[in-house]
Amino acid sequence: MARTEPLRLHDLEPSTEEFRQAVIDGLSGQPKTLPCKFFYDAEGSRLFDAICELPEYYPTRTELGILSRNAPAMAAAIGPDARIVEFGSGAGVKIRLLLAALERPAAYVPVDICREHMMAAADGLAADFPDLRIAPVCADYTRPFALPSIPGADTGVTVGFFPGSTIGNFSPAEATAFLARARRLLGRGSMMLVGADVPKDAGVLEAAYDDAAGVTAAFNRNLLVRMQRELGAELDIELFRHEARWCPRNRRVEMHLVSLSRQEIRLGDRVFAFDRGESIHTENSYKYSVPEFRALAGRSGWLPAQTWTDAAGLFAVHLLRSG
Repeated sequence: MARTEPLRLHDLEPSTEEFRQAVIDGLSGQPKTLPCKFFYDAEGSRLFDAICELPEYYPTRTELGILSRNAPAMAAAIGPDARIVEFGSGAGVKIRLLLAALERPAAYVPVDICREHMMAAADGLAADFPDLRIAPVCADYTRPFALPSIPGADTGVTVGFFPGSTIGNFSPAEATAFLARARRLLGRGSMMLVGADVPKDAGVLEAAYDDAAGVTAAFNRNLLVRMQRELGAELDIELFRHEARWCPRNRRVEMHLVSLSRQEIRLGDRVFAFDRGESIHTENSYKYSVPEFRALAGRSGWLPAQTWTDAAGLFAVHLLRSG
């Protein structure tokens, strides 16, 4: 059956003023920081899709392999008529594997901060799954938002889908708070599928976040490009170098923009001074063993139900049930 109506967007995209305030707050602190959620404008989303194809970046292909092999078992655990809510939907590659395996999925709600990228992916899914109700939400999913009402899509379980190890971008306390908030949003009897990266050799981790082709460096520096274009910030992008660091004590990879000289960033009447070697901390990616992640999920009110991993134990996909 062909789809006859255009997709209706629920638009809660962060404003330019929110971006400006986040930059001011982040660069005013010590150490200086910028929120990684602002990576994802149209260009940042394109660059991230390119990162996922890189030979060094094992998480995407490893998780895709886990989903390809285990989607039938995941679908059996979820049951028929499910409503799927994907946090940070991106290009919509992984959700296709789950939707194809599910029995009569009732609805799909992609939630993403980048409107353009999300709508392109949603349109493609609408063409390939013409009977599926799709209700895109442009929003910052790290903040509270409401799910759209979808008539006829409330007979099965509601399932959160959070692949890609994006949960690792939160600190453990933030991850616990996010999962607790997601549990309340999804409601009683809900489930959640979460991808989580596993600790491994430092060389493998650092290469994954600092590839030889420089795509991750461009992705990181795109934050500075956005500041220039959208906020009118005065800065020299060439004086910042991308750096990825594995911090074993915190079990996380950190991404930084390191200043190559003494310099300033000007934003309106605000001036932010940098020493040579000083950095802007832009992203963390925490790594969790299977027991560690199950314990974290438990602290947020979820009950660990099942875990699927690859043969080498590089990555894990966890199925959680609301407690």
